[in-house]
Amino acid sequence: MSFLELRGIRKTYYMNKTAFPVLKGIDLQFDRGEFVSILGESGGGKTTLMNIIGGLDAQYEGDVLLNGTSVRQISAKELDAFRRQTIGFVFQNFNLISHLSILDNVLVSLQMTGLSRHDQKERAESLLKKVGLAEHMHKHPNQLSGGQKQRVAIARALASDPDIIIADEPTGALDSQNTQEILALMDEIAADGKLVICVTHSQEVADHGTRIVHMEDGIIDHDTRLKAAFPVGEHHDLPSKHLSFTAMVKMALKHMRYNLKRNLLIIFGASIGIFSVILMLGLGRGVKGYINHEIYSQIKPTAVQVAQNTDSQDAKKLEIGQTDVNRIKQLKHVKKVELGYYGQGIQVQKGGTSATSSIFQTTTDQMLAKSVKKGHKPATGEVILSKAFAKKFNKQHPYKLIGQKVKVSVTGMNKQHLPVVMTKSLKVSGITDDSSGQLQTNLQTVRNMYKSKKLTFRANFATVMIDSLKNVTSVQDKIKGLKTDNGKKKQYQLTGAGAIVSTLNTYIQLAFYVLAAIAGISLLVSAIMIIVVLYISVSERTKEIGILRALGVRRKDIRHLFLSEAFFLGLFSSLLGLVFTEIVAVLANNVARKGIGYMIIDITSNYMIFGIVVAIIISLLAALAPAGQASKLDPVEALSYE
Repeated sequence: MSFLELRGIRKTYYMNKTAFPVLKGIDLQFDRGEFVSILGESGGGKTTLMNIIGGLDAQYEGDVLLNGTSVRQISAKELDAFRRQTIGFVFQNFNLISHLSILDNVLVSLQMTGLSRHDQKERAESLLKKVGLAEHMHKHPNQLSGGQKQRVAIARALASDPDIIIADEPTGALDSQNTQEILALMDEIAADGKLVICVTHSQEVADHGTRIVHMEDGIIDHDTRLKAAFPVGEHHDLPSKHLSFTAMVKMALKHMRYNLKRNLLIIFGASIGIFSVILMLGLGRGVKGYINHEIYSQIKPTAVQVAQNTDSQDAKKLEIGQTDVNRIKQLKHVKKVELGYYGQGIQVQKGGTSATSSIFQTTTDQMLAKSVKKGHKPATGEVILSKAFAKKFNKQHPYKLIGQKVKVSVTGMNKQHLPVVMTKSLKVSGITDDSSGQLQTNLQTVRNMYKSKKLTFRANFATVMIDSLKNVTSVQDKIKGLKTDNGKKKQYQLTGAGAIVSTLNTYIQLAFYVLAAIAGISLLVSAIMIIVVLYISVSERTKEIGILRALGVRRKDIRHLFLSEAFFLGLFSSLLGLVFTEIVAVLANNVARKGIGYMIIDITSNYMIFGIVVAIIISLLAALAPAGQASKLDPVEALSYE
């Protein structure tokens, strides 16, 4: 039984439904130790026959048998393994991978063996020394002569210790001296017990082998043995495996480094989108923090004001009583509940001047001492004015009102629901920096005013003190969730600063999310750019893909190669975008600190992680189509691509 046998091989190409037969029934047998030259003129079908033998072309009639086992019947994965373990290709145009060093070109085949990384490198160096390239291992293909490139191709073909070496016009691009040297190497390979099949149109090259098979017009017209085949010793195959994901990742990085300038431009362009999105998110967080800081500098952030959830103006329906206080006190993290009174349209007189305060309420623990610019918080029988309101009585020197008395008139309702004006002379205890025209006194003062007219006092809000800032939101939610006795509606609404800040924060965050989404359009542009670049890369690297497929690299590995490049484009662009963001944030915050005393851009680690993840996901999604196209390329067509 022959080592390799071809039975009735036929191949026909079709163009516009017109058939062009290339191989018209080829029957051949080959054995190890032979150096067989397939001789014939161009267009005779020699290269097509080699592609079929080498497992690159599976679209043919007939059968190829290796040690009696059909190659035609095996799956695509098994065909990849067949090329990895059994076939070594030497091409006329060398077909070296330009962005890999000479050593790395040979290592590509060795990475698909079971050898350790150390043994792979040792074998690659040994093979390059064997073909006379010991001093050129770390050069790239464009730094070698034609003869040297072909020696690299031979070393690569031998790397995985295949049984069959297929050489397609291996001396076609070489001068006479290099031709003789390459043929001598081919002799040595056959002498080692391998089957060498050389496609050539040169009689001189054909005469160098052990056997000549002449092809003309798709048939074998004669088969001549020139000398006996070389003796074959015991042969041990190197264990074979597919190219690892790690190897493809390293290859992707080497390609990116080889085309560094172009990739840097891509990374820079993509980084702008990440920079824009993260900057908007950080700016939104910073603005929200600044507004909260300004509000909380005036009031305690752990204090929340609670009122009845009603649109009625009836004092009874608006009342917050002791039952309400006890109910709210039972909530976890509530430290204290303090009743209060709120009113509008309060008349204030001093001398011949009269003014209406838009807001009148009792002081609570929510009021910070530092909000009192001069004087002190009001005791019973005292009142504190905002600076804006005090200026209505003394525009030039509002602080001079401190210690003086003003008449305050509050309107209440009697049992007959008729208005009753309660007027009391109160001492001005201090001035606040509030600009809203607010007037404040303590709860007992208001109670006394109601008592003086024999009216029933009803508190209409309560201030809830929470034990810590981290629990404010949860307590607010619990209060909002409390329902009336019949359970039909929520009983309370938050009318104090805590609720206002929460709502304001929601609007601010929403606004900056919208801005971030608009900035995110640049990410779409980045994705389109990556798609275009990778499609160009597929076109530029078509021959490289063909070479890898000829070496036994799987379709899946080709897809991983391009996805790996996209992953690194996304990763590096996101990291560069974060660097830009940090630089802008530092500069902007330095200016903000001097102007408003607060950092206006707040970049969190979550935002950074978000930016990296989004950039990588977008890059990988953008790479799916180009990577899929690359993996589906026909190896024969890819190898012939120019």
